Amino acid sequence: MQMRHVEIKRAKIEIVPLIDVVFFLLATFVMVSLSMTRNQGMQVPLPSAASASKMDDSEKAVTLTVMANGELFYNKDKITAAQLPFKLQTLKASQKEPKLVVNAAGDADFKRVVAVLDEARKIGIAKVGISTEKK
Repeated sequence: MQMRHVEIKRAKIEIVPLIDVVFFLLATFVMVSLSMTRNQGMQVPLPSAASASKMDDSEKAVTLTVMANGELFYNKDKITAAQLPFKLQTLKASQKEPKLVVNAAGDADFKRVVAVLDEARKIGIAKVGISTEKK
């Protein structure tokens, strides 16, 4: 009786293709994250201005959106005109130098936009910008 020696083949994990896949996923993630734009407010058709400049991405600002129909949004949360002072006071209390961007539709009621700006000034928020499109 002869004994045959059976060789058991072990599976090998190839590391080079695994590294290729990981780098591909990393590069894809970086490219997608760089192409994302930062928009905290609601989408509205903005008025255009020749002096429009890009806001620095490092600045954290709260966006107040005034829609054409008069609705107000604090970032993307719908609020009423009565809630606006409380939201702005909370913002003022939570940040040393709060920044506010008013994102008003081009055809929004000017009275509503002025009321939002006036409320921010009453609360004591000095850094207020108006969002526009470049001509």
